[in-house]
Order: sequence, then structure tokens, then C-alpha cells
Amino acid sequence: MKLIIAYVQPAQFAGVKKELFIRKVTKMSVMNAVGCGQQMGYTETYRGTVKEVNLRSKIRLEIAVNEDYVDTTIEGIIKGARTGKIGDGKIFIIDLKECIRIRTGAKGGDAIG
Repeated sequence: MKLIIAYVQPAQFAGVKKELFIRKVTKMSVMNAVGCGQQMGYTETYRGTVKEVNLRSKIRLEIAVNEDYVDTTIEGIIKGARTGKIGDGKIFIIDLKECIRIRTGAKGGDAIG
């Protein structure tokens, strides 16, 4: 079992979700996040005052998958999120020690589904 954490641009999220659904990956947690990377940030003027914006909006996806869905999940995220420009995002893959479905008490891969 793996926990896949991905940060993608908000504008690319619909494409990522579509690609994951095509691959039968439908269970995920989605959160708004802010952060900075190579993009560094930008400046904007608001009411005559120059303001530096260092943190960019991102979407954070958390997807727990069984081993046989790891590669297809990663492929879906990349296909939906890639623009070829700085800021496309990152994917982190973490070993998942255990998973328990609260409703049924199922454990391990059966709990993930």
C-alpha cells in the first residue's frame, strides 16, 4: 500500500481528476494549499502599493492505493497536470503501513478498496 501525495496547479485539477477517473482511481482527499518552489512568487500592485506574493495556490491530493494501482495513479496525475512549465507540481510516494476502514473494520488493501 502506498500513499500518493501530489501538488498540482488549481487550473489543472479538473484534468487530473478526469485522468484518474479514466483509470478507475476515484477515492481521494483534496485540499487547498499554498507554497512556493522554483516559481518564487511575483509582485502585484494593489491600490498603489506594491505587494510581493511569495506563496502560490496549489491543490493537494492524497490518494491511498494498493501496489497494483501505484503506476497508473502516477501516470494519471502526470498526464492531467503536466504543462511543461515551472510550477506543474510534485508527487510524493510514501509507504503506507496500515489502513483501517472505520465502518467495517476491514484492514490493509481491503480497506483501501
